[in-house]
Amino acid sequence: MALPHTFDYDLIVIGSGAGGSAAATIAAREGKRVAIVESDTFGGESPNWSDVPTKALLHVARIYDEARHGSRFGLRTSTLGYNYPSIRAWKNLAVERTGAGGNQKFYENQGINTFHATAHFLTPNEISINRRHLSAKNFLIATGAEWVTPRIPGLSETPFLTPRTILEAIRPPKSLFIIGGGSHGVEIAQLMATFGTKVYIAEQASRLLPNQDQEVGQLVERVLTDTKGVTVLTHTRVLSVGKDPLNKRIVVNRGGNEQTIKAEEILVAAGRAPRVDLGLENASVKYTPKGIEVNEFLQTSSKHIFAAGDVLGRGSYTHTALLESQVAVHNIIHKNKAVPDYTATPGIIFITPEVAYVGLSEDDCSKRDLAINKALAPLNIITRSNTSDYRDGFVKIITDKKGVLVGATVVAPNAGEIIHELALAIKYGLTADQVASTPHAFLSWSEAVRVAASKLV
Repeated sequence: MALPHTFDYDLIVIGSGAGGSAAATIAAREGKRVAIVESDTFGGESPNWSDVPTKALLHVARIYDEARHGSRFGLRTSTLGYNYPSIRAWKNLAVERTGAGGNQKFYENQGINTFHATAHFLTPNEISINRRHLSAKNFLIATGAEWVTPRIPGLSETPFLTPRTILEAIRPPKSLFIIGGGSHGVEIAQLMATFGTKVYIAEQASRLLPNQDQEVGQLVERVLTDTKGVTVLTHTRVLSVGKDPLNKRIVVNRGGNEQTIKAEEILVAAGRAPRVDLGLENASVKYTPKGIEVNEFLQTSSKHIFAAGDVLGRGSYTHTALLESQVAVHNIIHKNKAVPDYTATPGIIFITPEVAYVGLSEDDCSKRDLAINKALAPLNIITRSNTSDYRDGFVKIITDKKGVLVGATVVAPNAGEIIHELALAIKYGLTADQVASTPHAFLSWSEAVRVAASKLV
């Protein structure tokens, strides 16, 4: 009688970010033999060099900006300044406090074996790391994505920053040219402009934040331009970059006109690509440069190998990667398979005012030929905008023809908190009438939700 095949581990997780962490810890608590392999910093992108440090810096920028403009409330703020090394120290403390950055010991304390190495599949059940071979009954690939360098003549010979490396800058650059007007680009544009950097931001599309509703991009452009002095270059393609003794030189084409812009630094935030260089062919895992292919249970073409997070190429959020990690490990451990429910997953862009969105955008509805009704309530019609002297923003709600919410966008202070009411409404099929008839506290920003919903009743 043949002996059952034994593996070194029940589960090897490749990647210790949001897509891998939940699965590794849940499996270990279930008594499984688990290893986690990380080629970069333990904890992955979000706590080390994305969400946490960026939002810590944006929080400081918002306080500084509010204080600087406090004279309209009677505050004397003319002598206000900042110390950037101290701001960086705060950012590092925020990262440290979360406990998720550089958290190799956390996994080891859970009884998980950790390996700081690059994993490469040798067979469907075996990987090589640091000249060692490890085998496992199941794998979860959660290697995430990385910033890609666009094919722009001169860029590979010119030093440039990414949303990761700019966080380690000793000081804000005097001038900064940002390639890419998506969420990362606009967050960094506002952050650096607040600290005095002359910022240019270039986007090939007709508006900033092209994946959001038109009103969002238009408002964000106006806020960046009017209040921060940012030069917004939409309909713009970067033709080439070069280096002068003191500055970088960027040649752009905007609406058929060529112009040259000089800036101290260039930041590239124009797209990310999944990390799929893992020898996946040796494991019979189907993938493309756009990501690993999975079924609804997050299984790859090799059924014992699962994948979660940005490596799927869907441009997901940290909270989506965590959800997928939990679903994947459930499906590894249990026979009854689960499917991730992406309905009403909100997203947030942490500029001022915050942009939060959930469900379908107007463009999504057009692509689906979905007949809709929509309503928009500007912030300046609610009392809170007067007491806070803040008028830039709106709440937009989209319903189907039966009045059921299918999408919503909030551009307002604390939009990231406000959006969850609308996420609940979309998840549970509430109508605009039900949202409008729910009491909303007077003098809250959320009153704009009630006003927008009542326009659809």
